[in-house]
Amino acid sequence: MKYALIIPDGCADEIQPSLGGRTPLQAARVPHMDAIAQAGETGLSLNVPDSLPSGSDVGTMSLFGYNPLEFHTGRAPIEAAAQGIALGPEDWAIRCNFVTVVNEVMKSFTAGQIPNDVGAALIRDLQHAYCGHENIKFHTGVSYRNLLIWRGRDRRAPFSNDTHTIPPHDITDQPIADHLPLGSGACDLRAIMEKSRPLFAANALNAARGNLAATQCWLWGQGKAPALKNFRERFGVQAAVITAVDLLRGLGRLLGWEIVEVPGATGYLDTDYAAKGRSAIETLKSGTDFIVVHVEATDEASHEGHAQEKVHALEAIDREIVGPVHAYLKSQGDYRILISPDHPTFLRTKTHSHGFTPFTMAGCGLAANGATTYDEIAASQTGIRLPEGWDLMGRFLNSAG
Repeated sequence: MKYALIIPDGCADEIQPSLGGRTPLQAARVPHMDAIAQAGETGLSLNVPDSLPSGSDVGTMSLFGYNPLEFHTGRAPIEAAAQGIALGPEDWAIRCNFVTVVNEVMKSFTAGQIPNDVGAALIRDLQHAYCGHENIKFHTGVSYRNLLIWRGRDRRAPFSNDTHTIPPHDITDQPIADHLPLGSGACDLRAIMEKSRPLFAANALNAARGNLAATQCWLWGQGKAPALKNFRERFGVQAAVITAVDLLRGLGRLLGWEIVEVPGATGYLDTDYAAKGRSAIETLKSGTDFIVVHVEATDEASHEGHAQEKVHALEAIDREIVGPVHAYLKSQGDYRILISPDHPTFLRTKTHSHGFTPFTMAGCGLAANGATTYDEIAASQTGIRLPEGWDLMGRFLNSAG
């Protein structure tokens, strides 16, 4: 049996007046997703418990079959795993975004999708500024996504479970004053964020970008290393993941998955959808049982408030990934395919949201349950609701026949 999971990140949304009173999924031409809904089981799952912040770290952990209430420790330690950074029992990983703040308002949580070379230069500036602090180490990631590792060697890190931080993508166009770190270690985090301002202003590469320049770093998503049981030991299936996002790479590594790198995969609207589709098929041909394809573009479109771009991204995912992968699976015998976002991301708020997300799956042992399209409204009418989203993976993998 072969399996595929395709994740259009954050695609679940509300009805949009600009789309004629439809959600992006309803407005998009997605015949291949609709065909899966017509052939198999469609419903709703709640991937992010109300007590946890909504984000891909929580949502994908749940989608992959792991209860985040039990296993989630923070976003940054998952991304540290993606970079091969080992965390000791007293070490903390912290997400270090580069952002653009104007008149104390968050104008861009990506610093205008800052180029990798500029981001690397800013990381070097930060590390130089803290060269005397053996506990503090900055690590270059991709574009605006970077890491701070706080080692708890000679003295314990100042953070705890009451340390509270806010993702910068949750406060676009809002004043930052009410969203700064709070709780244990907050003074240390705020001091680093404040110290980054003159450093970034003095960096020539960054300053040359004008209005798109990063004005400071933003620290959030802190946590210690999670302890996750190997996916194959848990479900009996060998998996691989295709993604351009360190968070998904890291979670894959922690679960024992193969990480498949795809040239042209950017984690943004300009990602090479067709290359991801081809790579998924080649990975299945190579002997992998289960391929997971994650696409960030739909989430990025919501963060930027671009309804039409979200629709276009959904259509590209359907045309270049879902269609070819489903056709290949059907040609190989017994299979299952699942389509599901990790969480909703509303165009109205430009941020991750709580709430049920639609899923649809088809293949061996799955009977049609009445849906004719894949979207939020159709999924809500089938009567299937999984209040514990981590149950979906077992339902997908283990209930054949």
